[in-house]
Amino acid sequence: MASQDRPLRRGWTTGTCATAAAKAAYTALLTGEFPDPVEVSLPRGGRPAFALATTARGEGSATAGVIKDAGDDPDVTHGALILATVKRGAPGSGVSFRAGEGVGMVTRAGLPVPPGEPAINPVPRQMLREAIDEVAAANGEAADVVVEIAIPGGEALAAKTLNGRLGIVGGLSILGTTGIVVPYSCSAWIHSIHSGIAVARAAGIAHIAGATGAASEAAVKKLHGLPETALIDMGDFVGGMLKYVRTHPVPRVTIAGGVGKMTKLAQGLLDLHSRRGSVDLATLAKLAEDEGGSRALSGLILASNTAAEAFNHAEAEGVALGDAVARAGWEAAAAVMVGKSVAGKPVEIEIAVFDRDGRLVGHAPFRPAHAAPPRKRRR
Repeated sequence: MASQDRPLRRGWTTGTCATAAAKAAYTALLTGEFPDPVEVSLPRGGRPAFALATTARGEGSATAGVIKDAGDDPDVTHGALILATVKRGAPGSGVSFRAGEGVGMVTRAGLPVPPGEPAINPVPRQMLREAIDEVAAANGEAADVVVEIAIPGGEALAAKTLNGRLGIVGGLSILGTTGIVVPYSCSAWIHSIHSGIAVARAAGIAHIAGATGAASEAAVKKLHGLPETALIDMGDFVGGMLKYVRTHPVPRVTIAGGVGKMTKLAQGLLDLHSRRGSVDLATLAKLAEDEGGSRALSGLILASNTAAEAFNHAEAEGVALGDAVARAGWEAAAAVMVGKSVAGKPVEIEIAVFDRDGRLVGHAPFRPAHAAPPRKRRR
């Protein structure tokens, strides 16, 4: 665990590690020597150096490996071995890519690379090409090579990601836009949200559902009979999902979550993680009062330990607190979309609040979000 008295340490993306490994392997293929450490250029400047964890030469090929260091970020690929094997390609073929062990293949449209290609994203591909070009130019060679990226054990690691839902089979993706991993930026999660929406749009799906967790996802899937491709593992990032939908519209969007997370949305929070704010019992008490709740109910809600306990008190008095929370949550979500519909394509938003048993306890039905009036944040 990172020490609390120092800044969190940054790390390197799989794309950067793959580039370092490929550059070392291609250098060895041309010169017989592996540079160790090996330097690579980052998209936004800088040339970090990487130690090689493994090297090997074969008949007409060379392989090098780099251990991924994600810094202080809880990255699933931290400590993984990223291997690159480089072989000569046909004259004039340029740089082509192959998926080795543990690297996935794309099977669905909508992702940054087309179906049938290795799951190596555009920025890592560009980094790899530039590194290969650099080595080729230094040795007077044409950059016609086949680069195979592998991550031993990557298929098992991929089971902890959303790759399967996105249509990436057989392993992990090679990711990165800056080459650097910023600790706790949650960029990989946000990337998976964007990718999930892109895949759904490419499949012609007109209704997606973003859920805060597994229980609410199962409940909203059952509620609407949605296919797997329509389900977005939104987590705490309701704002991140809606901002992407704002520029990549889907006709209908359901936001689903438990009573605690949806109460935070009702408060106006768009990042529902505990570090961004806690459940405000005063907000719940005011919503219950607006629904006709008694003064005694307000007192019970203010004295509650959790949102779930507050909901139980409201239910016992017959007060539809869940619907009030859903309506306030709808206003917060719709405010992200106001005036932002794209190319005349309005987005309708629905809020579904579920209890721990998957029971629908609050609902705000579909309405066009772009027509919502400006909303003042609740305090």
